[in-house]
Amino acid sequence: MPTDPWKPDTALVRRARRINRVLAETYPDAGCELDFRNPFELLIATVLSAQTTDRRVNAITPTLFRAYPDALAMAGAASADLEEIIRPTGFFRAKTKSLLGLSAALVERYDGVVPGRLDDLVTLPGVGRKTANVVLGNAFDVPGLTVDTHFARLVHRFAWVPAEMTDPVKTEYAVAEIFPTKDWTMLSHRLIWHGRRCCHAKKPACGACPVAHWCPAFGTGPIDPVEAQKLITTQGPA
Repeated sequence: MPTDPWKPDTALVRRARRINRVLAETYPDAGCELDFRNPFELLIATVLSAQTTDRRVNAITPTLFRAYPDALAMAGAASADLEEIIRPTGFFRAKTKSLLGLSAALVERYDGVVPGRLDDLVTLPGVGRKTANVVLGNAFDVPGLTVDTHFARLVHRFAWVPAEMTDPVKTEYAVAEIFPTKDWTMLSHRLIWHGRRCCHAKKPACGACPVAHWCPAFGTGPIDPVEAQKLITTQGPA
């Protein structure tokens, strides 16, 4: 665990938890936007989601899992065949290497079953803490914080962590100091949904943001409600 001395003060904790409550009301249906039926499918889909949209991953996974429904089948796939299926997700050669490697590791170490422990998951090729926490939180109901680009952007805009804190692992542990463990998975979903729909990277919809009152970065994007509302999306694009 990182030994960063930073600790949140009481005012920050209260403000952060208020934001979480409002986001819970705003996005009552927040959840994982990757389609999956079991831990293996979620693990593969999450690895594929790097540098592309969930929508694009969801478009190819039905074909992928019909051909390779489990770790044993995928471990025996020909690279060229796997590459052809996942090509639309981008970086398909590197992703193919990861899929083949992690599938082989699952077969060799875990009898083809996705483990339900973070320490085990992060030993698989292509699987870091972010991917592991997605799988744990959504396939095993083990609370975890998913520090993706949206999560990291929002916790900095909300000033939940110091501006200079850019390391994802330190960010994960810092946010974990603010919220009880039971909230971690849903907090991740809410921040990601808000980042995809409202608090965009280049032009956030500040004037239409439900948590603008508590956001130190208010004004980064348009504050006019009509102009800001035009930036709101109903679906997460990424």
